Amino acid sequence: MTKSHQISLKESFSQFKDMFQDDVSSFFQLMDEHFDFQQFIPSTFRNAFYQSLGRTRLYPLEGFLSALVLQKIFSIPSDSLLLLFLNLCKELRDFCGFSKVPDASLLSRFKHGFEPYIEQMFQLMVDYTEPICQAVDASLAQMLTFDTSGIELYVTENNPKTLNALIKKLKAFYKDNPDVDPYKMAYGLMPSQAASCPDAKQMYINGHFCYADKFAILTNGLGIVRHISFLDDDSFKSSHPELTVEKKSGSPDEDKSVGDASSLIPVLNDFFTLHPGFHPDVFLGDASFDSAELYGALFHDFHFSKALIPYNPRNESRLKKVGYNEYGYPTCPNDPSLAMKYHGVTKEKGRADRIKWGCPRMQYKKGQWHCECEHPCSTAKKSRTTYTYENMELRMFPDIQRDSDEWNTTYRIRTIVECAINHFKTNMCIAGRKTRNHTTTKADDLCQFRNNSE
Repeated sequence: MTKSHQISLKESFSQFKDMFQDDVSSFFQLMDEHFDFQQFIPSTFRNAFYQSLGRTRLYPLEGFLSALVLQKIFSIPSDSLLLLFLNLCKELRDFCGFSKVPDASLLSRFKHGFEPYIEQMFQLMVDYTEPICQAVDASLAQMLTFDTSGIELYVTENNPKTLNALIKKLKAFYKDNPDVDPYKMAYGLMPSQAASCPDAKQMYINGHFCYADKFAILTNGLGIVRHISFLDDDSFKSSHPELTVEKKSGSPDEDKSVGDASSLIPVLNDFFTLHPGFHPDVFLGDASFDSAELYGALFHDFHFSKALIPYNPRNESRLKKVGYNEYGYPTCPNDPSLAMKYHGVTKEKGRADRIKWGCPRMQYKKGQWHCECEHPCSTAKKSRTTYTYENMELRMFPDIQRDSDEWNTTYRIRTIVECAINHFKTNMCIAGRKTRNHTTTKADDLCQFRNNSE
């Protein structure tokens, strides 16, 4: 019995490029045999493309799609360079079915005008490749990994000279005030979104601040993309009004990008709505999803049997940990026989409801709280308080022991989603695109992810 080999996008990408360099005819023959765009083109897409425009279409629909896929395989960073390759390579033109090469504006209008249909094609590819993934390795195909990232857009704010010029001005203005940090002030004065593109939000990705179009991506344990959502897309926000932030002053600075943890449930809802036949068993996420509310949704709403999410140290108190008695009530850290006092349910906007518990030795006298403990475990005025959640037991015991070999072995697979994102940005030139239009960016990236599914 042979062991299944985990798919590596980088290895497959290198094999394609080597084959093209060594034997061009064999490469296109292999593409013709295995890549049939016609079976994945929805009838609505074909009807919209070939609708009456007063003249016959000179360029076929399959030609545009083939050209966009080949652009990613060959790491061609721009549309203009792709068109140059098409002009120079007859085999490339014949494979795309082009009798003549379209101009750059026509290719751009294709991506901008038919982006919704390109997304439909991507969803069809996901359904088509799922049985293949199950046949390759059913256990890895049953895993679902989630991560977010951003695509840096071609805007002025991403030019280092913009920030350096602002720092230079602040240094000159505050040269007589050594208490002012011009670098920290400069980052604070940078706008929350680019002036030429509201979709380019300021965020911290890949170790630096930049203006990017944020997206969320789902892959299985094999590294095959299953879903992608652009978090600042109007259609995504309109279908999930709970993510909309109510503006008070009308300032664009309040239009923040959707956070990682808050985007998980909406993205999963969209994914399972589009693919109701999918039933992944294991969820893998990073520490940003460590909350009792998300654990409850993963187990109860989406029916995962295991959820591997490391503890987030920011959620852990630095004080001595409380214990729990046989009824599930928290107990005093210094005396496990004393149950903490129930202080009611705390309701806060944007957070799950919590039950508040107070120090068992606190007494309310003459309008003030007094702690009668000789060795208090907290310096707070009301002494020690803690909270319990509805799904706290799922966070503590997610159906798998956290320090076990199974946990360590399984969780290592989560890095496959980061490898996929890095591959798309680096090898397939998603990060180096010279555009700021959100619709074009989305269409170009969906062509990339469809290429991954193929």
